[in-house]
This record gives sequence, C-alpha cells and structure tokens, in this order.
Amino acid sequence: MTDALDKLLDELERFGQANDGSTTERPRRMLNITRDTGELLAVLVRACVARRVLEIGTSNGYSTLWLASGARAIGGKVTTVELAEYKIGLASATFARSGLAPSISLVHDDAGRVLTRSADAAFDLIFLDSERPEYPGWWPDLRRVLRPGGLLVVDNAISHPEQMAPFVALVKADSAFVTSLVPVGNGEFLAVKADPAWSQR
Repeated sequence: MTDALDKLLDELERFGQANDGSTTERPRRMLNITRDTGELLAVLVRACVARRVLEIGTSNGYSTLWLASGARAIGGKVTTVELAEYKIGLASATFARSGLAPSISLVHDDAGRVLTRSADAAFDLIFLDSERPEYPGWWPDLRRVLRPGGLLVVDNAISHPEQMAPFVALVKADSAFVTSLVPVGNGEFLAVKADPAWSQR
C-alpha cells in the first residue's frame, strides 16, 4: 500500500467517525467498516485470487479501497453498488484521489436490480454491507452470481445479530455452503460456495 493511499484511508476514518458522531440520520452516516476488517478483505481478495469482486454498499468508498487494493494486486476489479446519490458523490471523489480508480466500477443503482441482471457465476467474491433486512430477498441471486468456490463476506454479523439471523439461517441451511463467523471488527460472516471440481481431485 502506498503512503498516499494509507493517508487517504486515515482521513476517511477520521471523517467517518466525526460524521457518524454528529448525526443520527442513517442515510447521512458513513457506517464504515473497521480498519482490521479492511485488512482482512484485502487479504481475502488476494487469497481467493478474486479478480471479479462485487461490493454492495459503497458509502463513501472506504471499504472499496481495501477491496480494490487487493484486486489491483492480482489484476482484478471491484464493482461497487450504491443507491444513495449523496454517497455516490463522496465515493466518486474518494476514488479519484485514491489512484485505484482504474480498478473500480461505481454503479449508482438498486442492489436487487444489479443482482437480477448479473450473469451466473459472475463474481469470485461478494462483500455485503448494505440494508440487512433486504439480504434474505437477495439470497437466490447472491447464490447464483457467486461462482463455485467463491466467497461471500457479510459485515455486522456480531454487531447486529438479530437483523442478520434470518439471512445467516438461510445460508447455513444451504448444503452448498460452508460458513464461519470471524470476530474481526463488527463481525464477518463468511460463506464459501462448494465447487464440484473439488470432489474430483
């Protein structure tokens, strides 16, 4: 990671903390992941050789930078989806300053629509940090667009267990997925999709 990128991440962390401490309006809050979660994401992208990353919930682009730093290192790209116009503007400015813009595609749209029109097995890794009540409804498409052997990472699994419970139950009930709860940051729920090729080795 370059010094310039690290300074930008520091700046975004300070901005997010100050902003979220001064407003209770959810649409205006950044609700960024923690730095240790970002470090984990960057490692997971590299470890999974995830060249096609989907992020749902861009906010001001803090988490995207961690994903994109990993993706760029392996010749990959992050598609990040955000519905709020205010946050699209913040993220665009973040990406322009980051040096990672060529590795990021920012999509201003509803996540459900993006998932519906995405191809089967379109993504190697999906990071979900958005409207938690929507997750169960998105599950059929999330499952479909994640490639065999791909990884799903979901934030707030420990900080918001009741909101996450219906979605976690759906994923755990699916025999094609192996899951783990990682106590980093706000808690990361990880689910790996089985690859039929594994049984042939």
